[in-house]
Amino acid sequence: MDALKDLFDAARAAQARAYAPYSRFRVGAAIRGQSGAVFSGCNVENAAYPTGVCAEASAISAMVLAGELRISEILVISNGLQPITPCGACRQRIHEFSSANTKVHSAGANGVNMSSGIGELLPHAFGPVDLARRKRTVEDKP
Repeated sequence: MDALKDLFDAARAAQARAYAPYSRFRVGAAIRGQSGAVFSGCNVENAAYPTGVCAEASAISAMVLAGELRISEILVISNGLQPITPCGACRQRIHEFSSANTKVHSAGANGVNMSSGIGELLPHAFGPVDLARRKRTVEDKP
């Protein structure tokens, strides 16, 4: 845990600022960027549930705003007893800014309980290379 203390502390501090008036499920995330800098974020709920923001997305936004584009590792914590893993959308976000071996550390109220590579959590990911533009042909339907 000592090697993750800065991430754990940053994620815990972000979790304390989470805005979760509906679910009461407070989540914090902390990212170590390629430079070693730590970026954190919390979940922000909205009465229109799908428009809320996940803690991982908040942390990624902070990282990008600071000018970094690569995640070295990420820690996610919730107020539940079990470790929390990122949702499917956040797994895709993390994958886009990392590599298959990038560690995702999952924590619950009892501390870090699990670490996995993002490739294990999202084995069939797609990314920008899969979305490359190609020339349309007559066979393509609009």
